[in-house]
Amino acid sequence: MAEEGNLIQYAVEDGIARIVLADAARLNALSIDLQRELLAALGKVRADVSVRAVLMSAAGKAFCVGADLGSLGTAAPGETVGGQTERMMRELTNPIVQQIHELPVPVVCAVQGAVAGAGVGLALAADVVVAARSAYFYLPFMPKLGLVPDAGSTWFTSRLLGRARATALALLGDRLGAEQAEAWGLIACCVADDQLADKALDMARRLAALPALGVQEIRRAFDAAQNNDLAAQLDHEARRQHELIDRDTFQEGVKAFFEKRPPRFPSR
Repeated sequence: MAEEGNLIQYAVEDGIARIVLADAARLNALSIDLQRELLAALGKVRADVSVRAVLMSAAGKAFCVGADLGSLGTAAPGETVGGQTERMMRELTNPIVQQIHELPVPVVCAVQGAVAGAGVGLALAADVVVAARSAYFYLPFMPKLGLVPDAGSTWFTSRLLGRARATALALLGDRLGAEQAEAWGLIACCVADDQLADKALDMARRLAALPALGVQEIRRAFDAAQNNDLAAQLDHEARRQHELIDRDTFQEGVKAFFEKRPPRFPSR
């Protein structure tokens, strides 16, 4: 069943929740209303245990051009524009990015055209990012506005690209094309524009077949690897295998292997 707000479209089919940024006329700028609708859609994903994967995409020629600069300057009495911005980030933008990154199901993000400003953090919060060749990633914060990248962009790009490349993108404001983003490891893959929808849906279907909470285990393992030395990471892996092998999920996987069929894992 599809549910449609003014700025976000939401539908669930075959265990896949589709979230579409639908303010194409404004290049899906992150207005307060769009962010509120997006946060509500993410809440629906959490509440619906039939959802096994999320496919996030956007209507129009751009995925998201970042903050809605036109909404700035409407601060409440006694509040500066900077204060208003921080409040909105803490109330909306930051929770959106964190919720995408911590959903109990895997998230695929399909992007085309401009992925700019806070839109970069929004996309990279997903587990798997697939980009059309028309897509480019753009952090204009410092060279255009004198600001630091936000919406988690500094966190994601420094981990995925390394500090040198992330710093250069933030300082120079160069556009990083989809093919180069794939080569540098920022995204999972780059495809022709007319293949984007099919490729992203195929990935979402494959991820929907994973064991419940499987994506959380993978996230935690790679998060731990960012800070652990080898000995600590080996210990983490051994402890997780101890618990996971004793679950019914592993037994189903073994049974499916010997029966030469795909495993049938339960949903949440």
